[in-house]
Amino acid sequence: MSALLSLRGVSKRFGGLIAVNRMDFDVGEHEVLGLIGPNGSGKSTTLNLISGAFPVSAGSISLRGQAISHLAAQEINRRGIARTFQLVRLLPSMTVLENVKAGAVFGHRRRWGNEANVIAEAMLEKVGLAGRGHMTIGQLTYIDSKRVELARALAGEPRVILLDEWLAGLNPTELEEGIRLIRSLRDDGCTIILVEHVMDAIRSLCDRCVVMAAGTKIAEGTPADVLSDTAVIRAYLGDDDA
Repeated sequence: MSALLSLRGVSKRFGGLIAVNRMDFDVGEHEVLGLIGPNGSGKSTTLNLISGAFPVSAGSISLRGQAISHLAAQEINRRGIARTFQLVRLLPSMTVLENVKAGAVFGHRRRWGNEANVIAEAMLEKVGLAGRGHMTIGQLTYIDSKRVELARALAGEPRVILLDEWLAGLNPTELEEGIRLIRSLRDDGCTIILVEHVMDAIRSLCDRCVVMAAGTKIAEGTPADVLSDTAVIRAYLGDDDA
């Protein structure tokens, strides 16, 4: 596998707390990688390191062989890494279309004017919100606010998309819709790192998984392999249940 994104010895310390400890993994082009583990295992912190929200304490992150871990978050975004957040982050003073257009303007391809409008409209259609660009953020349901944030990330035409628990908080019907949407991105050839607790999504969407516990990688492989790994079961359920 030719690596599109690589982490080597990546660590993050907050004072005396080691939140991520010497992480190593690669993500291939067009691959969906699941980053899973119990709460507090360092998954979201790892995404924050990749996206530049946090600086790394040690190690390096590279995109197409070029180091990016020294760059500011906006520069990493322009290199082609876009993301969504656990708590949806939209621009409430802007319409739905304007929020998505911002992704086209400030993202990897830097579209402007009518070209940005065309991209934004296409991404709204992609996520199931065609014709709703005039709406305000306050008019959106929870899942539709997630769709807008995803459309904004896609509008930048990124090389890698980071989805941080995008399916969290959805009801069963919405969850099925969300899985179908992410599957459509996979089928389009998007490269995705997916932090998720929904195991049905992990099994059906991911090519490989990296499992974290207490900031450290404890397993890596196909979903079937890692979810049957004794160390993984122990991390989720404890020694007695494992």
